[in-house]
Amino acid sequence: MRVTIPPPVVTSDEAEFVIGAIDYTLVVQRDRPRALLFTPDGYMWSELSLVANVDRIDAPDESTAPQAVEVFEKSDHVQVVFSSASSAWQSRTVTLVCTRHEVRASVVVTGRGRIGDVTLLGGRAVLPSGAAGQFRSGIGFASLFVPTPTNPVSVVRPSAVPAQIGVVGDAEPGRLHGIFSPPPLCFAFGRHAVADPTSMPAGEWLGAGIVGPVQQLGFTTARYDALDGGFLLRLAYEGHTEVTGAWRSPEVVLKPAGSPLEAIEHYRNDLQASGWVPQPKPVAPWAHEPLFCGWGAQCAHAAMLTRTGHAVDAEEAEHGFVMPAGAGGAPDLARQELYDRWLARLDAHELRPGTIVIDDRWQAEYGTNTVDTEKWPDLKGWIAQKHAAGQKVLLWFKAWDPAGLPPELCVRDAAGTPVSVDPSNPGYLSALRDQVAFMLSPHGLDADGFKLDFTQRAPSGASLLAHGDGHAESNGVWGLAGLYALVAAIHEAATAAKPDSVVVTHTVHPSFGGVADMIRLNDVLEFDATGARVSVVEQLRFRHAVAAAAMPEHPIDTDQWPMPDRDQWLAYAKAQTALGVPALYYVDSIDNSGESITDDDLASIAAGWRDYRAGLAAAGAVTPKGD
Repeated sequence: MRVTIPPPVVTSDEAEFVIGAIDYTLVVQRDRPRALLFTPDGYMWSELSLVANVDRIDAPDESTAPQAVEVFEKSDHVQVVFSSASSAWQSRTVTLVCTRHEVRASVVVTGRGRIGDVTLLGGRAVLPSGAAGQFRSGIGFASLFVPTPTNPVSVVRPSAVPAQIGVVGDAEPGRLHGIFSPPPLCFAFGRHAVADPTSMPAGEWLGAGIVGPVQQLGFTTARYDALDGGFLLRLAYEGHTEVTGAWRSPEVVLKPAGSPLEAIEHYRNDLQASGWVPQPKPVAPWAHEPLFCGWGAQCAHAAMLTRTGHAVDAEEAEHGFVMPAGAGGAPDLARQELYDRWLARLDAHELRPGTIVIDDRWQAEYGTNTVDTEKWPDLKGWIAQKHAAGQKVLLWFKAWDPAGLPPELCVRDAAGTPVSVDPSNPGYLSALRDQVAFMLSPHGLDADGFKLDFTQRAPSGASLLAHGDGHAESNGVWGLAGLYALVAAIHEAATAAKPDSVVVTHTVHPSFGGVADMIRLNDVLEFDATGARVSVVEQLRFRHAVAAAAMPEHPIDTDQWPMPDRDQWLAYAKAQTALGVPALYYVDSIDNSGESITDDDLASIAAGWRDYRAGLAAAGAVTPKGD
């Protein structure tokens, strides 16, 4: 028998409306733009602010008189509407849609202008009481879950600490939050404090997901902006989305969950129900094979050369390897002769990877992806040799880098200097398709796919100039939408050139599911907020859990760099085989500690690979090789 669940019930008096739902109670105050959100047992998550702003790039948006809070009962939900005059738009309306299980907040503006910052659950206003300035929602919760690795490592942090996610970041202070770019856009609020830097305990949580079609998410970052017991969410559009008529923001969906991972699952389900999680193409069986990525070996070799004053050891000299003048950094060591040496050592210890990743940098120029023939005199022939041995080859691909491209195909600064490639530009997309065809098709290099990196280097800034800024058909191709356009173009061209190609990304957002074939967990971090070292294995478990919750249909490349020492590297390698595709980065030594890798170490990893491959064979995934 089908049970009909009733919509929320509204009761009211002269002071407030009370909306009673299955999973929450919302008390809406008549005389000010506030809605108090409670659990069914009376715990208050937040005094939600009904103020929101959509700044124009040339004018701040502020709420002014007249103002009104209204409540409307619909057949299956209740609407709370806060309308007020706007200093920047013809009209602006904030709406809470209250369903049986969740509250959805959004803002709509009408008028004309280029969008700067958008704030939800808070913003600037002049209230009838005379109170003015920035208003925020109240923080009634103790903890904030952040769905991307950050430095310091703080998976669940105190609710008073800000957090930022999106497609902008690097290793500079205050910017190391692009490890997943983008992550699932889903924070979660927890009732209790959490001390451990990587744990995600079950309990009472409130998910706060930012929901919309990815092609319309034209912001670079989403920030949980906390201050003195209050917070709001800030989306940075940076002037690259132009409104003519009406524009609606993404929704912030507040929904109770039993854990942070359940909040991510709810977030994915919400996107999927709206048709915003595309079905991935069937992944090639070979993608599950253990892989070797040369980046760790390159870094370890560079560290060794630094320690020895760039001397070449006897074995290298015997094989004719001479360090070029001025070389020694890890990207200088993506060389055919070194990869041959590392793979020969692995082969001697029964470690034959099914997939080989040639990392940074095999290219002469990042933006053109032409081969550096001094490092790789016969890359096409080298790939053909690996194919003959039953192995696949992925090429490292640096997203966004414009080196070598004509300025007119790039996002430029005010002086006309290229800053990044421009996925809103049809000319660049055409050049990109040609590059991908050369790298993957049989008439070119005949590689098998890409390890896509640096997606967190998306262009950012209101002063930057993109093709989309002046063309209606590509208006708003910026931020997450811009990255999606870039990754989609790469994936589409890769599939056209080689149908079983694999594109590996660290775009851990469900809406990227159709343009990514495998998700990589990316670079490992080091310390928590107290300065204590954080277990690399626990970091691996956290990342795997988030990726599996957000994109359960995708295989996971577990990565393996950097490692602090040999013991932690061995522990990480052991854990990898149960948490995704094992990826081996080191062959001779560990870069950070300088410790040598022994024959016994490689034998231990080989045993793990044999067990992993046996599991694949038992599941009918691939034919074992390399035993």
